[in-house]
Amino acid sequence: MKIKTVGVVGAGIMGAGIVQVCAQSGYRVVVLEINDELLQKGLGTVDHFLGRAVKKEKITAEKKDQILGLIQGTTDPKDFKDCDLIVEAIIENLELKKEMFKQLDEVCPPHALLTSNTSSMTITEMAAVTERMDKVAGLHFFNPVPIMRLVEIVRTIVTSDETVEALREFSESLGKTVVVAKDTPGFIVNRLLIPYLLNAIRVYESSLASTEDIDTAIELGLNHPMGPFRLLDILGNDTTLFIADNMFDEFKDDMYAAPVLLRRMVSAGILGRKSGKGFCGEYKR
Repeated sequence: MKIKTVGVVGAGIMGAGIVQVCAQSGYRVVVLEINDELLQKGLGTVDHFLGRAVKKEKITAEKKDQILGLIQGTTDPKDFKDCDLIVEAIIENLELKKEMFKQLDEVCPPHALLTSNTSSMTITEMAAVTERMDKVAGLHFFNPVPIMRLVEIVRTIVTSDETVEALREFSESLGKTVVVAKDTPGFIVNRLLIPYLLNAIRVYESSLASTEDIDTAIELGLNHPMGPFRLLDILGNDTTLFIADNMFDEFKDDMYAAPVLLRRMVSAGILGRKSGKGFCGEYKR
């Protein structure tokens, strides 16, 4: 199938990034939010980042206007009636996602593919509330979406080959590199990343070294672009804890058990850059 119009559910950081890369690649985009305030905030995010691209002379002002002209904001799911592909990017709450997928199944055309940008939740449970389980998959982008080149396509035991190939072609048209994973919590990247981050916190908890020295050791010793604590501050401690808890519930493996320090920091609102304070100190907000 040929994807021409993309629907994006949610205009937060991830949703806005997905809207931007789709419109920049020439797709018509319909973005849905629950109210006009959040919708305008999301559209403002897209406008801001495109404006920065103009200042850096990566695109022209005329090109920016063309891109914005491809984007339609809405608070009514019925505006997805002409979409060929939907990317759900709302908060990580499975019941809300299932409710959204049921609604999408009712309003979207029969051929439309329904996907979730979830980083750890089961796609199969979302697919199960629809009448098109073969057309449901995960389409996991990485933050920041306009910069990060990877997309994980997550196929359930009933996702069709046609759906996977259509999503692969679409993702590659955005300039992304595609990997395909089975529908298990964490998929590929987080399945490997979360134990690494949790172990870094355990090493710090044991007083073996400071967060700064651990980061430096990983960056210079393993040639990583950034150490685990700088990465934790960018990802958000709450996000890391949420994914870890999901994976522990599924696998019951201690490697996914969140350290006490991480749980305490989340309880105290020390979330990283988003809260102004994290493992690496304070940030300007």
